[in-house]
Amino acid sequence: MSQALRIYSYPQCGTCRKALQWLALQGFSVAEGNLELVNITEQPPSPAELNQAFIALGRKRVFNTSGQSYRALGSATVAAMSDQEALAALAADGKLIKRPFAITASGTPLVGFKPEEWQAALAG
Repeated sequence: MSQALRIYSYPQCGTCRKALQWLALQGFSVAEGNLELVNITEQPPSPAELNQAFIALGRKRVFNTSGQSYRALGSATVAAMSDQEALAALAADGKLIKRPFAITASGTPLVGFKPEEWQAALAG
């Protein structure tokens, strides 16, 4: 596996740390130049990247439904949003996005950490 990967993560997120450990075992590292690590709270994914995930995975899967930002908004409010409103909300608050959020070099979005999904996406 040598393709580049941009991963949006949150340093305090246990799932993000697991994903980064797994990626290191797969040969991904910032030092090797095949991994770009971005703090999701400081620089959330762009609306275009989020839209890719909406198309590939479904809008519901992109939201971090267990997070404080999501609970503060409320599921009914999120459900009532248009896709454009949802994209704007996600791009404005990285804590609304299920973590880790990654984009492969080929543009495949990965949301949450499921090793088998990541293995398949990164093998291609």
